[in-house]
Amino acid sequence: MKYDKVKLDLYVSHRSALVDYATPIVGCRARAEDVVQDSFLRFSRCEPEDGALRQPLAYLYRVVRNTALDCVRRVSAEARRDEAQAVVCGFEPLAPSPEEVAVGRDHLRRVEAALSELPERTRKAFELHRFDGLSFLQIGQRLEVSAATAHRLVRDAMVHMMRRLHDAQD
Repeated sequence: MKYDKVKLDLYVSHRSALVDYATPIVGCRARAEDVVQDSFLRFSRCEPEDGALRQPLAYLYRVVRNTALDCVRRVSAEARRDEAQAVVCGFEPLAPSPEEVAVGRDHLRRVEAALSELPERTRKAFELHRFDGLSFLQIGQRLEVSAATAHRLVRDAMVHMMRRLHDAQD
């Protein structure tokens, strides 16, 4: 019993220094607090007959260091595991599923149907803007209209497309 009191007194008197010692190893003061507490529990189980307790303070520092290194290894292994799990879970197949293909084809059919409903000039302005990436000025030059008219044509086509796609979802 008396020996347990000596261990406790040693721990209490050096606890702050032990936390300061463990903090740079584990990289976090809160984690260092946990390491020091775990270390004391290990240290308190040592028997007086153990040769390691001839210098109890040095032994306590060694226990803190080893516990801190174990903690760093465990955190690193957990991070690697989490990273590997994220890679595996985040893996997207190279080919779309049959359901995704069917949905994509259905969506494409709706877009084609909506485009076919547009007047020729409006459809052409939309295609030049969305598919060819032309500016309104370039579209205007191609269709021989002003840039403002080209903008209006593309806007009208977009409004029509959105309405038709929205109606198809309902």
